[in-house]
Amino acid sequence: MKDYLNYENAVCVVTGAASGIGKATAEILTDLGAVVYTLDVRDCGVPGIRRHLAADLSRKESIDEAFSQLPDKIDKFFGVAGVFGFGLDLVTAFTINFIANKYMTEQYVIPRLTEGEYGAIAYLASVGGSRWAAHLDEYKELVEAEGWEEMTAAIKARPVEGKPGSAAYELSKRALNYYMKLRAPSLAAKGNRMNTVAPHYTETPMLESIIANAASGGGKMSFDSKGAFERLGKPEDAAKAIVFLNSDMATYISGHILYEEGGMQAMIETGRMKMAMDRPTW
Repeated sequence: MKDYLNYENAVCVVTGAASGIGKATAEILTDLGAVVYTLDVRDCGVPGIRRHLAADLSRKESIDEAFSQLPDKIDKFFGVAGVFGFGLDLVTAFTINFIANKYMTEQYVIPRLTEGEYGAIAYLASVGGSRWAAHLDEYKELVEAEGWEEMTAAIKARPVEGKPGSAAYELSKRALNYYMKLRAPSLAAKGNRMNTVAPHYTETPMLESIIANAASGGGKMSFDSKGAFERLGKPEDAAKAIVFLNSDMATYISGHILYEEGGMQAMIETGRMKMAMDRPTW
């Protein structure tokens, strides 16, 4: 039987693999025979991976050290790591969610990516970033800044004082979608692809922290918008989607946002649900 996904012996790098969607992604890839390297600030604990590297994505030096220990050739990159931002300042949260992804991609992943349709990059975005085009003025300059220092200076130049890390969540996911849209066409020259997956509420430690934060403030998290399936997403739902996008089953898909949200987008577009995540940051 033909292996249509074609992950056997593929060198895959997965960030955020210690829990949630990143861990589920690493587990699926190892089951498919991939050579998996994981990056996370915490231990990974996924059986069968080639190597786990401790990496703090808020620090350039930590990223540089991790990539110095990764192979010179990478077939697939999965940028899954992310934070909602509780307990962090806006700059740190934006750095983890966006700056680190762009820096890793430009500095290390693209130069090492296998040429041809086999080479692929996929990031975990969010339905919170689906209205990226409507808020372009908020982050266009941040995305187009070059290098770690310039990107960091650009976000610090914004009115970030006193803003919580959670204010960076939608901003960073919009920026990630815009960056993907900008970069995907130029990668075609090497026959490479780039996409994002946009999940909604998923049963992960991040969601648990959102619920706990709401409760500590005397509020209660509402899950009225579960989508057409009337359930929350599971980590493996999003993991399957991102694994598909980087597989040989998707060799003509690039520059695409894959909504993984149980039909919620269809309900919004047909007027049966309102999109709440459309707030300005500044």
